[in-house]
This record gives sequence, structure tokens and C-alpha cells, in this order.
Amino acid sequence: MPAANATSPWYKHLWPWIIIAILACSVTLTLSMVTIAVNNPDNLVNDNYYEAGKGINRSLDRELLAQTLELRASMHLDGVTGEVDLRLSGNSAPATVELNLISPTQPEKDRKITLTQTANEPGRYIGQLTDKVEGRRFVELLGVQDGKTWRMFEEEQVSHDKDLLLGDEPLQGAEDLKK
Repeated sequence: MPAANATSPWYKHLWPWIIIAILACSVTLTLSMVTIAVNNPDNLVNDNYYEAGKGINRSLDRELLAQTLELRASMHLDGVTGEVDLRLSGNSAPATVELNLISPTQPEKDRKITLTQTANEPGRYIGQLTDKVEGRRFVELLGVQDGKTWRMFEEEQVSHDKDLLLGDEPLQGAEDLKK
């Protein structure tokens, strides 16, 4: 390309093409970001804050009931068979309990397991996982005593062939609700 002089047309100069390239890149990147945002919405945002706040109080009531019943649980996930073995001690022995392994950021990794009490060992509950669960999880254990639901909830580092203890940590946020 021959050198451009002051009387040559604009498209023979280098600077207009550099400015056009910068603008084209900006438009392309903006459209890409808008496409990504539209195709992958953030599902962690709660639109109804009032209902979420009422739910927090309900869950604190359930956790206080578990604390009143003096519940403790020891859980073991078998890495080979996927069996969940839970031993529950305290003043409650429902026929079934619900175990939820909740991922803090990825809802597709949440697992819900119904554990049934064994006939020959009171306080022992057995269930089955379909796949391997590892990493940081919120572990929630739900049961019913006298028509009221109790809840044990803790954040744990979950891995197979490692025992987890529930009910060993003090209940946070309910100091003023204790009777």
C-alpha cells in the first residue's frame, strides 16, 4: 500500500481503520456479554425478601426444636456402594428422616435422600446415594416429632469414607430465641 498523503481518501489512512476496529471490537464484546447474560440467568437471587425472612424464622424454630430434643447425628457416606449410614441420638426416633446435601452455588448438585430406620437397630438410618458427592455442602437433616418438624443444619466438607457430625456446633442467630 503506498504511503497516504493529505489529499488521499480517508480509507487509505491507517488511523480511521484503527478507530473502526476498536469500535467493532466493543460492539462484538458487548453483544457477546448480553447473549451470555440472557442465556445464563442468575438463579440465586430471591425476589421475595419478605417470604425469605419469614422462612428464616421458621427454620430457626425447627433448629431450636432439634436442640431441645438434644439431637446429635453421625453420618457416613460409603464411597464404594453409595450407602448413607446415619446414627441419630436424642429424644426423637421417626420412621424416616430426610437428608439434603445442598450445594451453596450449584443447585444441580443438590441431593435429597430419604433415610429409613433399620428394624433391628433403633437410631440407625440407611439410604442410598446415586452418585458421588464431594466438596463444601450445607447438610440438612429433617425429621418429625409429635407432629412438629425438627431440623439440623450445618455447613460441612463432605467426602465419602469420612464421618460427619451434626448437632455438634452451637446454633447461630438464635441466642435471643432460647427459652
